[in-house]
Amino acid sequence: MNVDTIFDFTTTSNLDNWTVINDGVMGGRSFGSFSLSTEGHGVFKGTISLENNGGFSSVRHRMASLEVSPNSKIRIKLKGDGSNYQFRVKNKIENRYSYIQPFRTTGEWEEIEIELSSMYPGFRGRRLDRPNFSHQTIEEITFLIGNKKAQGFKLLIDHITLVN
Repeated sequence: MNVDTIFDFTTTSNLDNWTVINDGVMGGRSFGSFSLSTEGHGVFKGTISLENNGGFSSVRHRMASLEVSPNSKIRIKLKGDGSNYQFRVKNKIENRYSYIQPFRTTGEWEEIEIELSSMYPGFRGRRLDRPNFSHQTIEEITFLIGNKKAQGFKLLIDHITLVN
C-alpha cells in the first residue's frame, strides 16, 4: 500500500492554493472562511444563509496533477460539528462538474475513507448521467456544505492522504 500526502496542515502551512467560494457567486448571502488554528489544523467555518436562493459554502484546493487509479482512496482526518458535508474532486481543473461523496461528521476527531470509484459526478446540486470517477488524475479537491438549511458550521482538517 502506497500513501501520498495531499495536504498536511501545520501551524506554518501555506494556504495560498486554498480558495473559499460561497453562494455569493449566485447572489446568495452565505459566508465561509478558511484559516489555520493555533494547533495547526485547517479551519473551514462560517454561516449558511438561504436568502436570495443561497445555501452553500466551499473551500477548494488546486494542486499539481496527482496520479491516481479508480481503486485509490482518499483518507481525511477531520473534526466536524455533526453536520453533513461533501468531499469533491476534479480530475481536470477546467471541468465544470465535480465528483462527489457526501459524509456526515460526528463532532469528534475521526478518519474518513472515500473510494474514488464511489464518487458520482454532479454539477450545481444535480447528479449527472455519467459514470462514477474512473480517471488517472486529480487536480482539485473541495469541501462543501449545503444542506438546504440555514446553519453555522465548522470543520477542522488535520490531513488529507491518497492511498493507492
